[in-house]
Amino acid sequence: MHRLIPVVPGLLDASADRPQTGDVPEAVYDDGLARVLRGDSARLLEAVGHVGVNLVVTSPPYGLGVDYGGAGYADDQPYADYLEWVETWATTLLHVAAPDGRACINIPLDSNKGGKRAIYADYMRIFQAVGWSYQTSIVWNEKNISRRTAWGSWLSPSAPFVTAPVEMVAVFHKGTTFRRPAQGRRGDITRDEFLAWTLGVWKFAGANPRRVGHPAPFPEELPRRLIKIYSYPEDLVLDPFTGSGTTLVAAKRLGRRSIGVEINPAFCDLTVRNLQTVELAAAS
Repeated sequence: MHRLIPVVPGLLDASADRPQTGDVPEAVYDDGLARVLRGDSARLLEAVGHVGVNLVVTSPPYGLGVDYGGAGYADDQPYADYLEWVETWATTLLHVAAPDGRACINIPLDSNKGGKRAIYADYMRIFQAVGWSYQTSIVWNEKNISRRTAWGSWLSPSAPFVTAPVEMVAVFHKGTTFRRPAQGRRGDITRDEFLAWTLGVWKFAGANPRRVGHPAPFPEELPRRLIKIYSYPEDLVLDPFTGSGTTLVAAKRLGRRSIGVEINPAFCDLTVRNLQTVELAAAS
């Protein structure tokens, strides 16, 4: 697969984007606030150009062998290939982001598939290598202790397995400065929310895959917090791995415009249904 070269902010070239493994995303839904595109997020630039995304909020596939159905994406590729794929879409996000755009990427701290992998550290390296600037990290304690399926050497220092039941949200920005001038705009985060959420350890439960209808969902509370902290009302929010549409639903409830990209047609349909539920709730 062709690898995208790292780009320098301010010197972005549309020709650096090349077709990858899936189709150019095409619009399947647009209600004026939320827009759903079906296709390969690595080819998003071909669909929307330098659209000027203010905030990316996403949780990409983790390379853990999750079955996403007939989606055109295989989650069991070798780890080196997986990281190359991450580099591809991380660069694409930089192309479509506004000059002061931000990105919040929800990823595991590490994984045990194929050996111990410091996946969070690899994401940090890749995003900065392609041109994103690091801002901060948020630790999400989703209170999931059911993952303790292996102890290693039980009651012995021989080879104990230490499990951290948390996920990370790595926050990046485009350009040399993180600050976005208000220019007459006001945020919608409350005093209590600001005080609580700017402490970088968040504690709330994850989402139930069976209830959501997607194998790897996150709860609406995660994008809701990130959107309120890092964007202004009417900003443009992007989720390049839309899944069940949670980010778009949260953005719509908060009065943000949004774009979601999803390669699996069934999950596109699920996202549309969830967005339409928000419409009906707002109208009642």
